Amino acid sequence: MVAPMRQPAAVRRGARQAGGGRARILRGGALRRDTGASIPGHPDGKGNAMGLLAELKRRNVVRMAGLYLVGAWLVVQVADTVFPAFGLPGWMLRGVIVLLAVGFLPALAFAWLFELTPDGIVPDAQAGAGDPGDPGARQAARRMNLAIVAVLGVGLAWFALDRQLASSGAGTTDAAPPTAAVVDPVGAPPSIAVLPFVDMSEAGDQGHFSDGLSEELLNQLARVPQLRVIARTSSFSFKGRQADIATIAGTLGVAHVLEGSVRRSGDRLRVAAQLVRASDSTHLWSQSYDRALADVFELQDEISREIVAALRVELLPDQVVGSAQRTGDAMAYEAYLRGTQAQRRAGESASREAVAALERAVALDPGYSNAHAALALAYNVAADFTSSGTERAAMFARAADAAERAIALAPDQAAGFAARGTLRNLVDWDWSGAAADFERALALDPGDPATLTAYSHVLFFGGRHAEAIAMLRRVATLDPLSGPAWFTLGVALAHAGQVAPARTALQRASELTPGANWPEFYLGFLALQDGQADQARLHFARAPDPYRLAGTAMLEHTLGDAAGSQAALAELQARYAVGFAYQVAQVHAWRGERDAAFAWLQRGLGVRDYGLTRLRVDPILAGLRDDPRFRALAREVGFPSD
Repeated sequence: MVAPMRQPAAVRRGARQAGGGRARILRGGALRRDTGASIPGHPDGKGNAMGLLAELKRRNVVRMAGLYLVGAWLVVQVADTVFPAFGLPGWMLRGVIVLLAVGFLPALAFAWLFELTPDGIVPDAQAGAGDPGDPGARQAARRMNLAIVAVLGVGLAWFALDRQLASSGAGTTDAAPPTAAVVDPVGAPPSIAVLPFVDMSEAGDQGHFSDGLSEELLNQLARVPQLRVIARTSSFSFKGRQADIATIAGTLGVAHVLEGSVRRSGDRLRVAAQLVRASDSTHLWSQSYDRALADVFELQDEISREIVAALRVELLPDQVVGSAQRTGDAMAYEAYLRGTQAQRRAGESASREAVAALERAVALDPGYSNAHAALALAYNVAADFTSSGTERAAMFARAADAAERAIALAPDQAAGFAARGTLRNLVDWDWSGAAADFERALALDPGDPATLTAYSHVLFFGGRHAEAIAMLRRVATLDPLSGPAWFTLGVALAHAGQVAPARTALQRASELTPGANWPEFYLGFLALQDGQADQARLHFARAPDPYRLAGTAMLEHTLGDAAGSQAALAELQARYAVGFAYQVAQVHAWRGERDAAFAWLQRGLGVRDYGLTRLRVDPILAGLRDDPRFRALAREVGFPSD
């Protein structure tokens, strides 16, 4: 606390002793005999309440309370803005608030017991009581008042600046500037986005459960034909970001938002959820649930049923929503969630992590159909990182077995058919069988963006270009912030010769998913085609390793650096010969080396390289199409007639 200048402590102590303990030294230096009327608890009983208030004011306890509260408010405001910018977890902000609350009473006690004097911080009794009417006391009070006003002014300035930045979009990581909240037009289907539930657990280690709960709710709602549900990738793009409901709804183009939180404390779980109308931030429905951790799976079932029931009441009175195939084993479900999380990341280590987690899920619950379907796709990706053709073939066989197992366990679920359709298309080149599987999956789950995207691959490379592009544009509407959706659309447009819109879509994909496998490679190729070598180099450098090496080999050849081109190609062949034979063939074709290109295409045929499905439309291979070997190779891949 702030205190005025005092006489030396020894002088004050002597003066008190001379007065029998009842004389006080006035701050001007004069002696005063205290009657005790203003002392709390004085035997005469007069003015106790007034005396206490006067004593609190004299010791500046009231001012200390005001200064502390204003300062604490400013600290919380700054932390609330700064912490998210550095990716700090929510529990740290909560910790700051708790510490400030705990420190309030000690700060008041300190102000009561101590004063700051020229001799340092000393107990108030030792410093002397002082008189609130003398100039020193008034100066101390004035200084504290000024401190309160100054801190409050800084706080208000910070608040105004923060609001200004939020309204202008400056300094935020939002995908788009704040947009007016959407109101569903009369007669249009109700629209909703399910945001990832926030992990409020103290350890911050329940993200897989909170994400899984959100995704389960989203999947259930997406099965309602009369309801337009924004897909997972777009909804989850707001995870961990500071954006209000109106901004999120405007960016995604929905009228309703479902949000919630998950908190774990010991063996207890607390889950809260609320449905918000974006146009006026009205809470249409909210509920919280407290359960034992051992009942986690039953808890998810209950939450799903009750939220869907509430949404049915508020949005679709006559609609009945079915539930997805699930497991009754909480550990199997957790392993499934960890595996699907890893599947969304690119690269060899993520692929191995996904396989390990999903293998654990099916080991814990062999009857878990959706885990088998996810494992089939994980094996399919892992095949690219095998070291031999034999190992690759074995991985494909395991993928096929997992997909068949998923269908056998749950023939009424879409996941198994979507997984088998992917394998039939990319590995077996069974175009009609793949189309049948995808059509069955879409009949069971009509709005799934991943299935629509995979089916568009069959349509486009099977020759149905316009139909495929229309389907991909629908996917981009369902999942507007999905990098894979924009990338697949960009590739289709590029192969269809629509270069300008292709570049736009690919650039959007690159912005949404930096470091993804394909966008940078295709952007680099389009730049190379246009003679923009510097731009091509930038894009190839940002592509994952196999694509970086293939793009660099093509670029250096175009620039006349034969040694640089060969060095990149040699590294590509040495490190990725099994899973990326098609990319090696592309480099040879670009360099005009027909025999080598066909040799590597033939090698790709032997290992069932996915790239061969693009054979007929790939512009990099354009120089090979007049060769009889090209037509023979196309027949081997079994393309359907246009």
